[in-house]
Amino acid sequence: MRQVAVVGVGQTRCRLRREDVSFPGLVREAVTAALDDAGIRLADVDAVVFGSSPEYFEGVNHPEKWASGAFGGYLKPHMRIHTGGTVGASTGIAAFYHVASGMYDLVLAVAGDKLSEGSVQAGLSTVYDPILGRPFACGAPSAVALQCRIYMERSGCTSLHGARVAVKNRLHALNNPYAQLRLPDITVEQVLSSPVIASPLRLLDCCPASDGACAMVLACGDRARRLCPRPAWVRGASAVAEGVHYARREWDRPLALHEAARRAYAQAGVSDPRRQVDVAEVYDAFSYQEMIWYEGLGLAEEGRGWRLIEDGVTTLGGELPVNPSGGVLSTNTIGATAMMRQAEAALQVMGRAQARQVDGARLAVAHGWGGAIQFHTVMVLSSEAP
Repeated sequence: MRQVAVVGVGQTRCRLRREDVSFPGLVREAVTAALDDAGIRLADVDAVVFGSSPEYFEGVNHPEKWASGAFGGYLKPHMRIHTGGTVGASTGIAAFYHVASGMYDLVLAVAGDKLSEGSVQAGLSTVYDPILGRPFACGAPSAVALQCRIYMERSGCTSLHGARVAVKNRLHALNNPYAQLRLPDITVEQVLSSPVIASPLRLLDCCPASDGACAMVLACGDRARRLCPRPAWVRGASAVAEGVHYARREWDRPLALHEAARRAYAQAGVSDPRRQVDVAEVYDAFSYQEMIWYEGLGLAEEGRGWRLIEDGVTTLGGELPVNPSGGVLSTNTIGATAMMRQAEAALQVMGRAQARQVDGARLAVAHGWGGAIQFHTVMVLSSEAP
């Protein structure tokens, strides 16, 4: 496969409601920013990969047709991706393979959602199997609460650790101008006293619903070097799904994430992620999950993810910062959320993350999850070409 790098990144301001712009306009905002960042025009793009959540979240069927003129899909080769919570990451990975295959030299990847215009809970409650899943209509918080309780019982993690994750990432978000929730005075005590959503999850352990979009420009090796003085080279990418309904499934041991990480690290030549990875952007839709993902990504020993929080390892300025952008706990558009992890990881290795920059970041990992907490994506980005 050919060398591929991210050479341009664009994000929108994310809010609970972006009433100042339509969905096509929101997507165009991210596309324009990414093209400007890469120093190119839409006419230079060979193909477009567009991602959005299931139509329930948009409130519009086939949103790619509605917005194609805005994001550049009109009269260009165009692929739509819709893989639920991982859609943004799946879109970025698809764009990577568009270029790596040799079919295109310059590809635009864009994803977004206006969750304020659809019904998130209706989508989460009806998207699953009509016999085995739909009657429960539990949505994401209740399912994740079960996962978290299992993890707490196995590992010794406590509600205090979950609260510390929530505080860490909300404080990180103060450095991110695109983040929705920027809470300067948040404390562990506030998290622990906020209303219960689904025990052990409290309100401040949970992500918001956001309107927003993200875009990236990916280029082949020669074009990347001409366009960008320090590209973010994609060194590994993997997407793996495990089953949903099978006996003895251990929700706190994400088999698909372990496998996706193993494959992406092998491609990138990473043998010791705990020591080689400089920064990680993980899909922390709920605070406790961040510690589970540490373990799935090989950044902590099994059952010991909470120790990284306790020891301050993953704070900005710590040994291995995780979610210096504020993560999903601060912004969650669903459609663009996982691409934002890739975009933020790219900015880190490009040395352009501004106030949220990790000093000396050369190797970054971006993670996404979706479905019934059983579909995971991993992308490894580096300042060094493969």
